[in-house]
Parts: sequence; structure tokens; C-alpha cells
Amino acid sequence: MGSISDYLENKLLDHVFNHNTYTPPATVYLALSLADPLDDGSGLSEPSDGNYSRKAITFGAAASRRVTQSGDVEFPVASTNWGEITHWAVFDAETGGNMLAHGSLSVTKNVYIDNVPTVESGEVYVEFNSGYISDYLANALFDFAFRNQAYTAPSTYVALTTATISDDDTGSTITEPSGNGYSRILVSPNGGTSPTWDTVSGNSVSNADNIDIGPATG
Repeated sequence: MGSISDYLENKLLDHVFNHNTYTPPATVYLALSLADPLDDGSGLSEPSDGNYSRKAITFGAAASRRVTQSGDVEFPVASTNWGEITHWAVFDAETGGNMLAHGSLSVTKNVYIDNVPTVESGEVYVEFNSGYISDYLANALFDFAFRNQAYTAPSTYVALTTATISDDDTGSTITEPSGNGYSRILVSPNGGTSPTWDTVSGNSVSNADNIDIGPATG
């Protein structure tokens, strides 16, 4: 299993809620790591020599809150021992760049001289935990960030409901109050007309102003 990085979380939140456009990379690259990269990338430990380099990776269409590697990724022939590879990371550049996601390999692998390391199709996948964003948005953002599929930032409205919301709910399946002065309220990007979203910080975004709904007439 893999999760997105702090960097990408902030970029996507800013794109969706504050309309600060994020341009996804045309190509994403798979890196190997000798340690857990962690969400902020501080634990990344790529092989430092031995003919190692990141390689392009492709993903199939997102489904069920997950995007999954499509096609094997073959690394160069190791000219020295690389050590025990335990984790992977996805980057927006072949060298340097920003880490987009990371995860652990299902089986660790010691790479010795003359080995040709290969990560088989389906080994690398990234998913959103349930209960935070909808299935719709999870799949749309994965296709946007990892497959360079267009996703235009929407106008965002706050709604109230009288029943529990599920991840697979849509705007037409949630149970909202009906009439009596109720309506959804537009929340603008930061710097727009109140109420607005706050600036993105610490992988989260919240409303910067009170959101007044109503008054109720019944």
C-alpha cells in the first residue's frame, strides 16, 4: 500500500479549494529506497551509485479510491551491490524533484552486482483512506496527479445533511433539509468573497469565515 506525500496533499488541496492551479507532471518516476521515505520525504534513501537511476512508471485508471501501476518497471543492471530495497517512492522528476507518493514493497529485495531489479505490474499502488473525501474526488485526483488527466477546480459549497454520508454518495444522494430557508452556501477561494477557505497548511484546509446557512423559516 502507498500514500501520497505531504507535498502532494498540500498541492491538491490548494488546487481544489483555493484554485491555485497544480500542473501534474507528464511523466512520473519510480524510485527505490533502502528505508521508509516517510510522508515528508526525509527518510528516502536511494542507492547512491552502481548504475542506479529512477525509471518512468505508468498507472491504470483510478478505481475504488486507488491508482495502480500498469506494466513492469525495469531498473538498470546493478554495477555494484545496492543493498536491501524495502520501499518505493514516486517522483515528478528523474532526478531531484518532488516526492508524490511512497510505500513499502511486499517483499524486500537485496540487489547485488549484475542483478536487473524489476518491480512487477501491480506492485505499486496508492490509495486514499475512507471517510475523508468522496470516491468521486479520490479517483479524480489520482487520475489528475498520476495520469495527467484534466481536473478543473470546482466551485465548492457547504451542505448540511440529516443522515450519515458515505464515501460513494453524490450531490443527489445525500439527505439534505428541504425548503424552510435552507440552501447550500458557496465557499470561495482564499482572498475571494466571504465566506472563503483559509490557506492550506499542514495538509489541511478549513473555512476562514463563519458559514451562515439560513435563517431557518421552519
